[in-house]
Amino acid sequence: MTVRKAENRDIPTIIDLLKQVNAVHAEARPDLFKLATKYSEEEVKGLISDENTPIFVADDGGKVLGYAMCKLIVHSGESIMQDMKSLYIDDICVDESARGKHVGTQIYDHVLAFARDIGCYNITLNVWACNLAAGAFYKKLGLIPQKTTMEKIL
Repeated sequence: MTVRKAENRDIPTIIDLLKQVNAVHAEARPDLFKLATKYSEEEVKGLISDENTPIFVADDGGKVLGYAMCKLIVHSGESIMQDMKSLYIDDICVDESARGKHVGTQIYDHVLAFARDIGCYNITLNVWACNLAAGAFYKKLGLIPQKTTMEKIL
């Protein structure tokens, strides 16, 4: 298996994986999420072509087993933030048939190396509190909380 930059031919599988991610969230928090996809095929195509939003896929002999969607964030000249580059992981998804086979770890390791290569200070991501499996996965990879979003449902 190799991890590589996504190509337009990967879009149908990425869309299927986006549906899997959404289903996890919609099942856990139906008050917030509806069954849909976060991005359309055209939007994914745009992300693939934008160097500031790299998408990496785990390719096993031509079959995409997972992806990481990222966004480069540059803080420069802001009043309270240090100047720095950060790589935000918008989504990591491993196909449900490939979970438990270290695909996510390989994707994450690739993203980490990419972020280092382009001079990022850190990698950030959000994980929903209801997604315990994802939280445990990220903790195992060595990520720690940077900030917490709190809510009160009215």
